[in-house]
Amino acid sequence: MTLEISLIVFVLVMVAWFIHDKYVQRHHQLLVNYPIIGRLRYVLEELREPFRQYFGDEKFYESKDKLDWVYKAARDLPNYASFSPTQPLPKPKFMLRHATIVLNDDEVLNDFNVTFGENREMPYVSKSIIGRSAMSDGSISPEGTRAFVRGAFMGNFNINTGEGGLTSNFFTTHVNYDESYMTIYEGSDKQKLIKKFIRKMFNGSMAANAYLKMILGNDPEIETYTFDEKTKRIHRVNWNAPLEAFPKEVPTDMPDITFQMSSGLYGARDIDGNFDPVRYQKVMSFCKMTEIKIAQGAKQTGGKLIAEKVTEAIAYYRGVKPYHNLFSPNRFPYASSVQELFDFVGQLQKLSKKPVGIKIVISDYDNILPYAKEFQKRIEEGNDAYPDFISIDGGSGGSATAPIEMMERIGLNARDSIYLVDKVLNEYNVRHKVKLVASGKILTPDDIAIIMALGADFVQIARGFMMSAGCIRARYCSGTTGHQCPVGLATQDKSKRRKYFVYKHANYVRDYHKNLLKSIKGLMAVMGLKHISELTKHKIMFLDRNSKVHDNIDDVFGRILDIGKDPEDNDAFDRIPDCDKNPSNVI
Repeated sequence: MTLEISLIVFVLVMVAWFIHDKYVQRHHQLLVNYPIIGRLRYVLEELREPFRQYFGDEKFYESKDKLDWVYKAARDLPNYASFSPTQPLPKPKFMLRHATIVLNDDEVLNDFNVTFGENREMPYVSKSIIGRSAMSDGSISPEGTRAFVRGAFMGNFNINTGEGGLTSNFFTTHVNYDESYMTIYEGSDKQKLIKKFIRKMFNGSMAANAYLKMILGNDPEIETYTFDEKTKRIHRVNWNAPLEAFPKEVPTDMPDITFQMSSGLYGARDIDGNFDPVRYQKVMSFCKMTEIKIAQGAKQTGGKLIAEKVTEAIAYYRGVKPYHNLFSPNRFPYASSVQELFDFVGQLQKLSKKPVGIKIVISDYDNILPYAKEFQKRIEEGNDAYPDFISIDGGSGGSATAPIEMMERIGLNARDSIYLVDKVLNEYNVRHKVKLVASGKILTPDDIAIIMALGADFVQIARGFMMSAGCIRARYCSGTTGHQCPVGLATQDKSKRRKYFVYKHANYVRDYHKNLLKSIKGLMAVMGLKHISELTKHKIMFLDRNSKVHDNIDDVFGRILDIGKDPEDNDAFDRIPDCDKNPSNVI
């Protein structure tokens, strides 16, 4: 009897559904012609993005093996393949020169230090050639940021704040703080007991959130506080404290942080949106150096954070109204000219006493020429107000929110850019004064080896670290599609983000970095190199699409120096021996 009733109800529902699709709704033409069954189309369309990676629709990288390498490295699993890769790397491609007599891994030095701003009062010595690239707290969930911060601290590598500034989540490892620059609350014995019970019955995340709620109630800025498990106190930086109260040196229980300053000046602005030198100095009490974002690979426009991601906490950090779309200007406010930009760099260097660099994108020779000339001019004049490093973002870099019409259309890729900038700065005899930082589609040790051979001193990675932190590349990062990040990493949706495993993914982030360095040592051993400084362009070759090997990298890249010149100037591409004459396909 129950089965019969269920069947009748099912039939009635289907009939009603049929009538609605065919005669009532007027939103989807397909459903008028194909009631009910036509909905399968929309179901499959919804599933396409999160499932695409499992069905081979992954064309952005040379091989899916590279993606698998990241996930295995993050989980500290053996990274070997049986028989062959799933897909050979396509030509043209760079090749690494192996040595006649190779080294053992233990003969390769573990010295991966990079010094930024040697001439500054407080230079920064990075203990790794790898850092996590800029990701704003806001685009990334608070829990995701905490995982990155913990992973960077354990792994002893640099992490970039992104344009969202230095938020409370970057202080998640900072427990030996001075009360003079912190706002601190502590729960009662009863509240501590309740927290302990919740932790026992459920988990630490739920217990910490409940504890915050008990102490702060409905405070809209509740998420700006960090919970200290050791002391059972909650705290956040008191930015209104006097400058004298802030640490004179970066606390040792925090990771190495690069503070990124964008056109919105978030984290270093006053209530009117102008640069605030005092606030900047306070921020730099916790950061090793500053990166001014002039441009980004996939996003040549100003930054955008959609309204639903501008929570009360994010609004507090950035000094804006909550739940309003947040736009940053296209042009950095102190960069109307290269001269003005360098002067502002000098101002920041004096205020912080630390290295300051710029982040740019290169399209042609003329993009880097003004920088090289200004470097040369100031060095000759004895004026040290110039960038200590240049971060070069490849045009193929990614972003959670970037105009599709700009992706892959603006800016050279990272390898072309690094080679060009390195060459031009050497031509002007200023290369020794500035470090080059590369980012853009760098995932695996071979990517790092090649980009460093072409001139990079340091590498920033975004996608690889995102994947190590749990990203499944569903392409729901921005929330503009109506969907939220399914793993809780790139969303402000509380129901998803609070299920994110901070400590587990912190270990994955640490291990990804660890295995990158380990495998780079392995490549160096095979190449017969004892130190990373020996990795130069003479250690790589280029295999063109006709399988011809080119061992002179300068000849391979010769075309780049003709970009921006009159196309009738001469036979620019004919000077490249036997390479594909289509410049978009050469490298």
